Amino acid sequence: MNYMSRDYKKHEGKGDIHEGHARSAPYPVSRLGASVDLVDLAQQISTADSHINTRVSAKLQIIADQIRHLQREARDALESAQRDQELHRAQCNFKRIPGRIYHLYRRSDGSNYFSMLGPDEWGNKPPHEFKGSYMLENDMSWTPSEQLDKTDDSRELVRRLLEDH
Repeated sequence: MNYMSRDYKKHEGKGDIHEGHARSAPYPVSRLGASVDLVDLAQQISTADSHINTRVSAKLQIIADQIRHLQREARDALESAQRDQELHRAQCNFKRIPGRIYHLYRRSDGSNYFSMLGPDEWGNKPPHEFKGSYMLENDMSWTPSEQLDKTDDSRELVRRLLEDH
């Protein structure tokens, strides 16, 4: 270090010695000041490391939770897309109109078809196995009828936006 200024003097074998005001010294110069103890310094460093590790661990836990949430969302999106594709492949002898509910049945040969009639309209004796009722959404996705009663602000918002145009 080169402290060759008016506040420092070079002493033989002792390095630079500060001779300016005590508050500008890079080290304690008064016996009344707090002593610098290596044990105290090591404890401060250890405490700081502990706090940093705790903070980083908490942040990493939040990120891990977000990753798990995104994985669930991705799985749900893929399952929904697969279901929607299967429903679009079901036989249908009428034009599908978004916003309407259609009822899915399975014939004995395993083929699926949509009907406008629900099981109760067949007198609770439909001609084939009833698989569920679905509403066709404006984006051509399908919503199971049991989920229609759940509060979904986004569906209402989309409906209002489409009505405005």
